[in-house]
Amino acid sequence: MSQAEERLRQMGLELPTPPSPAGSYVPAMRTGNLVFLSAAGPRVPDQPMVVGKVGRDLTAEQAQEAAKTTALNLLANLKAVIGDLDKVSHIVKVFGMVNCTPEFVDHPKVINGCSDLLVELFGEKGRHARAAVGVASVPFGSPVSIDMVVEVEE
Repeated sequence: MSQAEERLRQMGLELPTPPSPAGSYVPAMRTGNLVFLSAAGPRVPDQPMVVGKVGRDLTAEQAQEAAKTTALNLLANLKAVIGDLDKVSHIVKVFGMVNCTPEFVDHPKVINGCSDLLVELFGEKGRHARAAVGVASVPFGSPVSIDMVVEVEE
């Protein structure tokens, strides 16, 4: 087991089975030492997906948990491409979309669910540039959709 996965286990978390794409795209594309991860949501195998608009159906804290679950899905897709999360050199960029009401303004708090997990897992290598924006909807009614760019060892 990799050191990163051992840290996840110590955090009480584990990588899920990588989710299948919802179309004719790939979940992750490596070019050189960069991996571009397609947007993912908080799907958990054999469980109903969390759905709803933040600010109406879900609290910021509930959506933050969904963002954490989404981070695990992104990491599962990353591992499927690179084989070992210990090959991560740096999380470069996270782009988080929050499915929310027009009045909701705490997008950063929601996407912190993803960002905080990455920093706790990878330390300084997990610190990244980021966008957290509110949108009218995301696929399947999920509260969040997040994509990521990761630098990895050759």
